[in-house]
Amino acid sequence: MSHQDRDGHTASAAHHQDLKHALDALWKPTVAAPIRFRNDSTWSPRSLVYAAMLWNWSDEKTLTKRFVLARKVVIRMALVAQTPASSYQAFLKMLNTWTGALARALTVVFRERMQADLAARFLIAGFAVFGVDGSRLELPRTVSNETRFSPQAARRQTKAKPRHKPRRRARTRADRARRARQKKTNSPQMWLTTMFHVGTGLPWDWRTGPSDSSERGHMQEMLDGLPKGALVTADAGFVGYDAWEDLLNEGRHLLIRVGANVRLLKNLGMVTRNKGLVYLWPDRAREQKQRPLVLRLVVAVDGKQPVYLVTSVLDVTCLSDDQVREIYRRRWGIELFYRHFKQTFERRKLRSHCATNAELEATWSLLSLWALMLHAQVEQARLGIAAQRMSVAGVLQAYRTPLREYKSAPDPGESLRDLLSKAVIDPYQRGDKSSRDYPRKKQGHAIGAPRMLQATKAQIKAAREFRDQRTLRLTA
Repeated sequence: MSHQDRDGHTASAAHHQDLKHALDALWKPTVAAPIRFRNDSTWSPRSLVYAAMLWNWSDEKTLTKRFVLARKVVIRMALVAQTPASSYQAFLKMLNTWTGALARALTVVFRERMQADLAARFLIAGFAVFGVDGSRLELPRTVSNETRFSPQAARRQTKAKPRHKPRRRARTRADRARRARQKKTNSPQMWLTTMFHVGTGLPWDWRTGPSDSSERGHMQEMLDGLPKGALVTADAGFVGYDAWEDLLNEGRHLLIRVGANVRLLKNLGMVTRNKGLVYLWPDRAREQKQRPLVLRLVVAVDGKQPVYLVTSVLDVTCLSDDQVREIYRRRWGIELFYRHFKQTFERRKLRSHCATNAELEATWSLLSLWALMLHAQVEQARLGIAAQRMSVAGVLQAYRTPLREYKSAPDPGESLRDLLSKAVIDPYQRGDKSSRDYPRKKQGHAIGAPRMLQATKAQIKAAREFRDQRTLRLTA
Protein backbone atom coordinates (compact mmCIF):
# COMPACT_ATOMS: atom_id res chain seq x y z
CA MET A 1 0.00 0.00 0.00
CA SER A 2 1.36 3.37 -0.96
CA HIS A 3 1.72 6.02 1.73
CA GLN A 4 2.55 9.71 1.74
CA ASP A 5 5.63 11.36 3.19
CA ARG A 6 5.62 14.64 5.08
CA ASP A 7 5.55 16.73 1.88
CA GLY A 8 2.55 14.89 0.48
CA HIS A 9 4.45 13.01 -2.23
CA THR A 10 3.69 9.34 -2.58
CA ALA A 11 6.51 6.91 -1.97
CA SER A 12 5.61 5.05 -5.19
CA ALA A 13 5.87 8.14 -7.41
CA ALA A 14 8.07 7.68 -10.47
CA HIS A 15 11.57 9.09 -10.66
CA HIS A 16 10.49 11.90 -12.99
CA GLN A 17 8.13 13.16 -10.27
CA ASP A 18 11.08 13.46 -7.88
CA LEU A 19 12.92 15.50 -10.49
CA LYS A 20 9.86 17.67 -11.09
CA HIS A 21 9.51 18.28 -7.36
CA ALA A 22 13.16 19.37 -7.19
CA LEU A 23 12.82 21.73 -10.15
CA ASP A 24 9.53 23.14 -8.84
CA ALA A 25 11.34 24.07 -5.62
CA LEU A 26 13.76 26.15 -7.71
CA TRP A 27 11.15 27.79 -9.92
CA LYS A 28 9.16 30.91 -9.11
CA PRO A 29 6.39 31.67 -11.65
CA THR A 30 6.05 35.33 -10.64
CA VAL A 31 9.66 36.08 -11.59
CA ALA A 32 9.21 34.62 -15.08
CA ALA A 33 5.74 36.14 -15.58
CA PRO A 34 6.99 38.99 -17.83
CA ILE A 35 8.66 36.45 -20.16
CA ARG A 36 6.20 35.63 -22.95
CA PHE A 37 6.82 33.17 -25.77
CA ARG A 38 4.96 33.22 -29.05
CA ASN A 39 1.48 31.69 -28.98
CA ASP A 40 2.45 28.97 -31.45
CA SER A 41 5.56 27.95 -29.48
CA THR A 42 5.53 24.40 -28.16
CA TRP A 43 7.89 25.46 -25.37
CA SER A 44 6.93 27.49 -22.31
CA PRO A 45 9.44 29.37 -20.11
CA ARG A 46 9.05 26.73 -17.43
CA SER A 47 9.44 23.72 -19.70
CA LEU A 48 12.42 25.32 -21.48
CA VAL A 49 14.20 25.95 -18.17
CA TYR A 50 13.47 22.42 -16.94
CA ALA A 51 14.73 20.94 -20.20
CA ALA A 52 17.90 23.05 -20.06
CA MET A 53 18.57 21.91 -16.48
CA LEU A 54 18.03 18.24 -17.30
CA TRP A 55 20.10 18.68 -20.47
CA ASN A 56 23.07 19.63 -18.31
CA TRP A 57 22.41 17.14 -15.50
CA SER A 58 22.47 14.24 -17.97
CA ASP A 59 25.62 12.16 -18.36
CA GLU A 60 25.00 11.22 -22.00
CA LYS A 61 28.13 11.56 -24.12
CA THR A 62 26.83 14.06 -26.68
CA LEU A 63 24.80 17.25 -26.38
CA THR A 64 22.13 15.99 -28.77
CA LYS A 65 21.60 12.77 -26.79
CA ARG A 66 21.34 14.81 -23.61
CA PHE A 67 18.63 16.92 -25.22
CA VAL A 68 16.71 13.84 -26.39
CA LEU A 69 16.64 12.48 -22.84
CA ALA A 70 15.75 15.85 -21.30
CA ARG A 71 12.87 16.32 -23.73
CA LYS A 72 11.48 12.87 -22.90
CA VAL A 73 11.52 13.63 -19.20
CA VAL A 74 9.83 17.01 -19.73
CA ILE A 75 7.11 15.31 -21.78
CA ARG A 76 6.61 12.75 -19.01
CA MET A 77 6.29 15.61 -16.49
CA ALA A 78 3.31 16.96 -18.53
CA LEU A 79 4.38 20.57 -18.22
CA VAL A 80 2.81 21.83 -21.47
CA ALA A 81 -0.31 21.02 -23.42
CA GLN A 82 1.63 20.45 -26.65
CA THR A 83 4.54 18.10 -27.17
CA PRO A 84 7.76 20.19 -27.28
CA ALA A 85 9.55 20.38 -30.63
CA SER A 86 12.00 17.53 -31.16
CA SER A 87 14.58 19.58 -33.07
CA TYR A 88 17.83 20.18 -31.17
CA GLN A 89 18.56 23.22 -33.34
CA ALA A 90 15.16 24.70 -32.49
CA PHE A 91 15.93 24.11 -28.79
CA LEU A 92 19.25 25.96 -29.12
CA LYS A 93 17.53 28.76 -31.02
CA MET A 94 15.05 29.20 -28.16
CA LEU A 95 17.88 29.23 -25.63
CA ASN A 96 19.83 31.73 -27.71
CA THR A 97 16.81 34.05 -27.71
CA TRP A 98 15.74 33.73 -24.09
CA THR A 99 18.83 32.79 -22.06
CA GLY A 100 19.48 36.38 -20.98
CA ALA A 101 15.99 36.90 -19.53
CA LEU A 102 15.70 33.41 -18.06
CA ALA A 103 19.17 33.52 -16.49
CA ARG A 104 18.37 36.84 -14.79
CA ALA A 105 15.09 35.44 -13.45
CA LEU A 106 16.74 32.26 -12.14
CA THR A 107 19.55 34.25 -10.55
CA VAL A 108 17.02 36.31 -8.57
CA VAL A 109 15.24 33.16 -7.39
CA PHE A 110 18.43 31.31 -6.44
CA ARG A 111 19.79 34.26 -4.47
CA GLU A 112 16.51 34.63 -2.59
CA ARG A 113 16.54 30.92 -1.74
CA MET A 114 20.12 31.14 -0.47
CA GLN A 115 19.31 34.05 1.84
CA ALA A 116 16.02 32.57 3.09
CA ASP A 117 16.56 28.80 3.27
CA LEU A 118 20.27 28.94 4.15
CA ALA A 119 20.12 31.99 6.40
CA ALA A 120 22.16 30.31 9.15
CA ARG A 121 25.05 29.89 6.69
CA PHE A 122 24.77 33.15 4.82
CA LEU A 123 26.86 35.36 7.14
CA ILE A 124 30.40 34.83 8.42
CA ALA A 125 31.48 37.08 11.31
CA GLY A 126 28.48 39.29 10.52
CA PHE A 127 29.40 39.76 6.83
CA ALA A 128 28.09 38.25 3.62
CA VAL A 129 31.45 37.03 2.32
CA PHE A 130 32.15 36.48 -1.37
CA GLY A 131 35.28 35.14 -3.03
CA VAL A 132 36.21 35.89 -6.61
CA ASP A 133 38.62 34.14 -8.93
CA GLY A 134 39.06 33.24 -12.59
CA SER A 135 39.75 30.10 -14.59
CA ARG A 136 39.83 28.95 -18.21
CA LEU A 137 37.57 26.47 -20.00
CA GLU A 138 38.90 24.65 -23.04
CA LEU A 139 36.98 24.77 -26.32
CA PRO A 140 37.03 22.78 -29.57
CA ARG A 141 39.45 24.23 -32.09
CA THR A 142 37.06 25.79 -34.59
CA VAL A 143 37.18 29.06 -36.51
CA SER A 144 34.17 30.37 -34.59
CA ASN A 145 35.68 29.66 -31.17
CA GLU A 146 39.10 30.97 -32.16
CA THR A 147 37.58 34.19 -33.49
CA ARG A 148 35.60 34.84 -30.30
CA PHE A 149 37.76 33.50 -27.47
CA SER A 150 41.42 33.42 -28.52
CA PRO A 151 43.75 36.10 -27.08
CA GLN A 152 43.71 39.42 -28.89
CA ALA A 153 47.15 38.86 -30.39
CA ALA A 154 46.06 35.50 -31.80
CA ARG A 155 42.86 37.01 -33.24
CA ARG A 156 44.85 39.37 -35.47
CA GLN A 157 45.42 38.32 -39.02
CA THR A 158 48.88 36.93 -39.62
CA LYS A 159 50.75 36.12 -42.79
CA ALA A 160 50.43 32.58 -44.05
CA LYS A 161 53.38 30.34 -43.35
CA PRO A 162 55.35 29.15 -46.40
CA ARG A 163 54.29 25.67 -47.44
CA HIS A 164 57.67 24.57 -48.73
CA LYS A 165 59.11 24.40 -45.21
CA PRO A 166 57.95 21.14 -43.58
CA ARG A 167 57.61 20.97 -39.83
CA ARG A 168 60.56 19.28 -38.19
CA ARG A 169 59.70 16.25 -36.13
CA ALA A 170 60.20 16.65 -32.38
CA ARG A 171 63.07 14.37 -31.45
CA THR A 172 63.55 15.00 -27.75
CA ARG A 173 61.22 14.93 -24.80
CA ALA A 174 61.84 18.63 -24.21
CA ASP A 175 60.77 19.43 -27.79
CA ARG A 176 57.59 17.41 -27.41
CA ALA A 177 56.78 19.08 -24.09
CA ARG A 178 57.42 22.53 -25.58
CA ARG A 179 55.14 21.83 -28.55
CA ALA A 180 52.44 20.46 -26.26
CA ARG A 181 52.55 23.63 -24.17
CA GLN A 182 52.48 25.79 -27.29
CA LYS A 183 49.49 23.90 -28.70
CA LYS A 184 47.60 24.28 -25.43
CA THR A 185 48.47 27.98 -25.25
CA ASN A 186 47.23 28.63 -28.79
CA SER A 187 44.01 26.63 -28.41
CA PRO A 188 40.81 28.67 -27.90
CA GLN A 189 39.81 29.00 -24.27
CA MET A 190 36.97 30.79 -22.52
CA TRP A 191 37.83 32.89 -19.48
CA LEU A 192 35.39 32.45 -16.59
CA THR A 193 35.39 34.75 -13.54
CA THR A 194 33.10 33.57 -10.74
CA MET A 195 31.76 35.42 -7.70
CA PHE A 196 31.38 32.72 -5.07
CA HIS A 197 29.45 32.82 -1.78
CA VAL A 198 31.87 31.56 0.85
CA GLY A 199 29.33 30.61 3.54
CA THR A 200 27.38 28.16 1.36
CA GLY A 201 29.96 27.26 -1.26
CA LEU A 202 27.55 28.24 -4.04
CA PRO A 203 28.10 30.58 -7.00
CA TRP A 204 26.53 34.03 -6.96
CA ASP A 205 27.50 35.59 -10.30
CA TRP A 206 29.96 35.14 -13.17
CA ARG A 207 31.32 36.69 -16.34
CA THR A 208 32.81 35.04 -19.42
CA GLY A 209 35.05 36.34 -22.19
CA PRO A 210 38.15 35.67 -24.30
CA SER A 211 41.06 33.91 -22.66
CA ASP A 212 42.89 37.21 -22.10
CA SER A 213 39.97 38.88 -20.27
CA SER A 214 40.60 41.01 -17.20
CA GLU A 215 39.34 39.25 -14.08
CA ARG A 216 39.51 42.56 -12.20
CA GLY A 217 37.28 44.10 -14.85
CA HIS A 218 34.86 41.20 -14.48
CA MET A 219 34.83 41.70 -10.70
CA GLN A 220 33.96 45.38 -11.10
CA GLU A 221 31.04 44.43 -13.36
CA MET A 222 29.63 42.08 -10.68
CA LEU A 223 29.72 44.51 -7.75
CA ASP A 224 26.16 45.77 -8.32
CA GLY A 225 24.77 42.29 -7.66
CA LEU A 226 26.29 42.01 -4.18
CA PRO A 227 24.36 42.86 -1.00
CA LYS A 228 25.23 46.14 0.69
CA GLY A 229 27.98 45.72 3.24
CA ALA A 230 29.26 42.52 1.61
CA LEU A 231 32.92 41.61 2.00
CA VAL A 232 34.88 40.50 -1.07
CA THR A 233 37.98 38.35 -0.59
CA ALA A 234 40.45 37.51 -3.35
CA ASP A 235 44.04 36.56 -4.00
CA ALA A 236 46.91 38.77 -5.18
CA GLY A 237 45.63 38.85 -8.76
CA PHE A 238 42.91 41.35 -7.81
CA VAL A 239 45.08 44.19 -6.52
CA GLY A 240 44.74 47.70 -7.94
CA TYR A 241 43.66 51.14 -6.76
CA ASP A 242 40.84 51.57 -9.31
CA ALA A 243 39.27 48.19 -8.60
CA TRP A 244 39.45 48.68 -4.84
CA GLU A 245 38.07 52.20 -4.98
CA ASP A 246 35.09 51.04 -7.07
CA LEU A 247 34.43 48.27 -4.56
CA LEU A 248 34.52 50.64 -1.58
CA ASN A 249 32.44 53.29 -3.36
CA GLU A 250 29.75 50.64 -3.91
CA GLY A 251 29.43 50.24 -0.13
CA ARG A 252 31.30 46.94 0.12
CA HIS A 253 34.39 45.82 2.00
CA LEU A 254 37.52 44.06 0.81
CA LEU A 255 39.90 41.43 2.15
CA ILE A 256 42.65 40.80 -0.37
CA ARG A 257 46.10 39.28 -0.32
CA VAL A 258 48.94 41.61 -1.32
CA GLY A 259 52.51 40.95 -2.43
CA ALA A 260 55.62 42.66 -3.67
CA ASN A 261 53.70 44.33 -6.51
CA VAL A 262 51.83 46.56 -4.02
CA ARG A 263 53.24 49.68 -2.36
CA LEU A 264 51.68 50.62 0.96
CA LEU A 265 52.27 53.78 2.99
CA LYS A 266 52.58 54.10 6.75
CA ASN A 267 51.89 57.07 9.05
CA LEU A 268 50.01 59.11 6.45
CA GLY A 269 47.83 60.59 9.20
CA MET A 270 44.43 60.34 7.49
CA VAL A 271 42.76 58.76 10.52
CA THR A 272 43.64 58.13 14.16
CA ARG A 273 46.73 55.97 14.28
CA ASN A 274 45.91 52.33 14.95
CA LYS A 275 48.01 49.20 14.98
CA GLY A 276 48.40 47.76 11.50
CA LEU A 277 46.99 50.80 9.67
CA VAL A 278 48.32 51.27 6.11
CA TYR A 279 47.35 53.31 3.03
CA LEU A 280 47.13 52.61 -0.68
CA TRP A 281 47.74 55.89 -2.52
CA PRO A 282 49.62 55.64 -5.81
CA ASP A 283 51.22 58.77 -7.19
CA ARG A 284 48.78 58.86 -10.10
CA ALA A 285 45.80 58.82 -7.71
CA ARG A 286 47.34 61.59 -5.61
CA GLU A 287 47.98 63.73 -8.70
CA GLN A 288 44.37 63.27 -9.79
CA LYS A 289 43.10 64.36 -6.35
CA GLN A 290 41.74 60.90 -5.52
CA ARG A 291 41.51 59.86 -1.90
CA PRO A 292 43.97 57.50 -0.19
CA LEU A 293 42.47 54.12 0.69
CA VAL A 294 42.75 53.39 4.42
CA LEU A 295 43.38 49.70 5.12
CA ARG A 296 44.36 47.34 7.90
CA LEU A 297 47.26 44.95 7.42
CA VAL A 298 47.03 41.43 8.88
CA VAL A 299 49.80 38.85 8.61
CA ALA A 300 48.98 35.13 8.55
CA VAL A 301 51.35 32.15 8.41
CA ASP A 302 50.36 29.12 6.34
CA GLY A 303 53.27 26.95 7.47
CA LYS A 304 55.60 27.91 4.63
CA GLN A 305 55.70 31.66 4.35
CA PRO A 306 53.81 34.67 5.71
CA VAL A 307 50.66 35.78 3.91
CA TYR A 308 49.91 39.52 3.91
CA LEU A 309 46.24 40.49 3.91
CA VAL A 310 44.63 43.93 3.80
CA THR A 311 41.05 44.70 4.70
CA SER A 312 38.94 47.84 4.65
CA VAL A 313 37.30 46.82 7.95
CA LEU A 314 39.45 48.89 10.31
CA ASP A 315 37.68 48.12 13.60
CA VAL A 316 39.05 44.91 15.13
CA THR A 317 35.89 44.60 17.23
CA CYS A 318 33.90 44.18 13.99
CA LEU A 319 36.40 41.82 12.36
CA SER A 320 39.29 40.46 14.40
CA ASP A 321 42.64 39.39 12.97
CA ASP A 322 41.75 35.72 13.53
CA GLN A 323 38.48 36.18 11.64
CA VAL A 324 40.39 37.82 8.79
CA ARG A 325 42.68 34.80 8.57
CA GLU A 326 39.75 32.36 8.74
CA ILE A 327 37.81 34.14 6.00
CA TYR A 328 40.81 34.14 3.67
CA ARG A 329 41.38 30.46 4.42
CA ARG A 330 37.80 29.71 3.40
CA ARG A 331 38.37 31.61 0.15
CA TRP A 332 39.87 28.32 -1.01
CA GLY A 333 36.29 27.19 -1.59
CA ILE A 334 36.37 28.91 -5.00
CA GLU A 335 39.12 26.52 -6.06
CA LEU A 336 36.98 23.59 -4.89
CA PHE A 337 34.04 24.95 -6.87
CA TYR A 338 36.13 25.10 -10.03
CA ARG A 339 37.26 21.53 -9.40
CA HIS A 340 33.64 20.43 -9.03
CA PHE A 341 32.64 22.31 -12.17
CA LYS A 342 35.52 21.22 -14.39
CA GLN A 343 36.26 17.73 -13.08
CA THR A 344 33.18 16.32 -11.32
CA PHE A 345 30.66 18.06 -13.59
CA GLU A 346 32.95 17.40 -16.59
CA ARG A 347 33.07 20.94 -17.95
CA ARG A 348 36.84 21.26 -18.27
CA LYS A 349 36.31 21.31 -22.05
CA LEU A 350 33.03 22.50 -23.51
CA ARG A 351 31.60 20.62 -26.49
CA SER A 352 30.05 23.35 -28.63
CA HIS A 353 31.80 24.15 -31.93
CA CYS A 354 29.97 27.46 -32.39
CA ALA A 355 31.05 30.34 -30.14
CA THR A 356 27.45 31.42 -29.44
CA ASN A 357 26.49 27.89 -28.44
CA ALA A 358 29.61 27.64 -26.28
CA GLU A 359 28.43 30.66 -24.29
CA LEU A 360 24.99 29.06 -23.93
CA GLU A 361 26.59 25.81 -22.79
CA ALA A 362 28.73 27.60 -20.20
CA THR A 363 25.81 29.68 -18.87
CA TRP A 364 23.40 26.77 -18.50
CA SER A 365 26.12 24.51 -17.11
CA LEU A 366 26.74 27.04 -14.33
CA LEU A 367 23.02 27.59 -13.72
CA SER A 368 22.39 23.83 -13.62
CA LEU A 369 25.23 23.12 -11.20
CA TRP A 370 24.08 26.05 -9.03
CA ALA A 371 20.51 24.68 -9.00
CA LEU A 372 21.67 21.16 -8.24
CA MET A 373 23.94 22.19 -5.35
CA LEU A 374 21.40 24.68 -3.96
CA HIS A 375 18.53 22.19 -3.85
CA ALA A 376 20.78 19.49 -2.38
CA GLN A 377 22.15 21.81 0.30
CA VAL A 378 18.67 22.94 1.35
CA GLU A 379 17.57 19.31 1.64
CA GLN A 380 20.68 18.37 3.60
CA ALA A 381 20.40 21.42 5.86
CA ARG A 382 17.02 20.10 7.02
CA LEU A 383 18.85 16.96 8.12
CA GLY A 384 21.54 18.95 9.93
CA ILE A 385 24.29 18.17 7.41
CA ALA A 386 26.91 20.93 7.19
CA ALA A 387 27.71 22.52 3.83
CA GLN A 388 31.32 21.32 4.03
CA ARG A 389 30.17 17.68 4.21
CA MET A 390 28.18 17.75 0.97
CA SER A 391 29.67 15.45 -1.67
CA VAL A 392 29.15 17.10 -5.05
CA ALA A 393 29.95 13.83 -6.83
CA GLY A 394 27.35 12.05 -4.70
CA VAL A 395 24.80 14.80 -5.28
CA LEU A 396 25.35 14.67 -9.03
CA GLN A 397 24.88 10.91 -9.00
CA ALA A 398 21.73 11.34 -6.89
CA TYR A 399 20.14 13.42 -9.68
CA ARG A 400 21.47 11.38 -12.57
CA THR A 401 20.09 8.11 -11.22
CA PRO A 402 16.40 9.16 -11.45
CA LEU A 403 17.15 10.92 -14.73
CA ARG A 404 18.34 7.68 -16.32
CA GLU A 405 15.43 5.71 -14.84
CA TYR A 406 12.77 8.39 -15.18
CA LYS A 407 10.02 5.95 -16.25
CA SER A 408 10.21 3.66 -13.22
CA ALA A 409 9.42 4.11 -9.54
CA PRO A 410 12.33 4.15 -7.07
CA ASP A 411 13.02 1.15 -4.91
CA PRO A 412 12.79 1.61 -1.13
CA GLY A 413 15.56 3.95 0.03
CA GLU A 414 16.36 5.14 -3.51
CA SER A 415 14.17 8.20 -3.85
CA LEU A 416 15.90 11.50 -4.62
CA ARG A 417 15.58 12.62 -1.00
CA ASP A 418 17.09 9.35 0.26
CA LEU A 419 19.96 9.58 -2.21
CA LEU A 420 20.68 13.18 -1.21
CA SER A 421 20.80 12.24 2.46
CA LYS A 422 23.61 9.79 1.63
CA ALA A 423 25.58 12.22 -0.58
CA VAL A 424 28.04 13.25 2.11
CA ILE A 425 31.80 13.13 2.45
CA ASP A 426 33.04 10.36 4.71
CA PRO A 427 34.51 11.44 8.07
CA TYR A 428 37.97 10.11 7.21
CA GLN A 429 40.65 12.71 8.01
CA ARG A 430 42.88 13.27 4.99
CA GLY A 431 46.56 13.92 5.47
CA ASP A 432 48.57 16.82 4.10
CA LYS A 433 49.41 16.17 0.43
CA SER A 434 51.26 19.42 -0.24
CA SER A 435 54.66 17.72 -0.32
CA ARG A 436 53.72 15.31 -3.10
CA ASP A 437 55.30 16.00 -6.47
CA TYR A 438 52.42 15.50 -8.89
CA PRO A 439 53.26 15.50 -12.63
CA ARG A 440 51.02 18.52 -13.31
CA LYS A 441 51.58 20.28 -9.99
CA LYS A 442 51.72 24.04 -10.44
CA GLN A 443 55.15 25.31 -9.46
CA GLY A 444 54.41 28.87 -8.47
CA HIS A 445 56.76 31.38 -6.93
CA ALA A 446 56.33 33.28 -3.70
CA ILE A 447 54.66 36.65 -4.24
CA GLY A 448 56.69 38.19 -1.42
CA ALA A 449 55.79 40.93 1.02
CA PRO A 450 54.26 44.31 0.11
CA ARG A 451 56.60 47.27 -0.04
CA MET A 452 56.09 49.27 3.14
CA LEU A 453 57.15 52.90 2.76
CA GLN A 454 57.13 55.72 5.25
CA ALA A 455 54.90 58.56 4.07
CA THR A 456 56.91 61.57 2.91
CA LYS A 457 56.26 65.13 4.03
CA ALA A 458 54.75 65.94 0.64
CA GLN A 459 52.37 62.98 0.89
CA ILE A 460 51.38 63.89 4.46
CA LYS A 461 50.70 67.48 3.37
CA ALA A 462 48.59 66.36 0.41
CA ALA A 463 46.65 63.96 2.65
CA ARG A 464 46.01 66.76 5.17
CA GLU A 465 44.70 69.03 2.41
CA PHE A 466 42.49 66.23 1.13
CA ARG A 467 41.16 65.61 4.65
CA ASP A 468 40.47 69.32 5.24
CA GLN A 469 38.61 69.63 1.93
CA ARG A 470 36.48 66.60 2.80
CA THR A 471 35.68 68.10 6.20
CA LEU A 472 34.56 71.35 4.56
CA ARG A 473 32.29 69.45 2.14
CA LEU A 474 30.69 67.55 5.02
CA THR A 475 30.04 70.72 7.08
CA ALA A 476 28.81 72.82 4.14
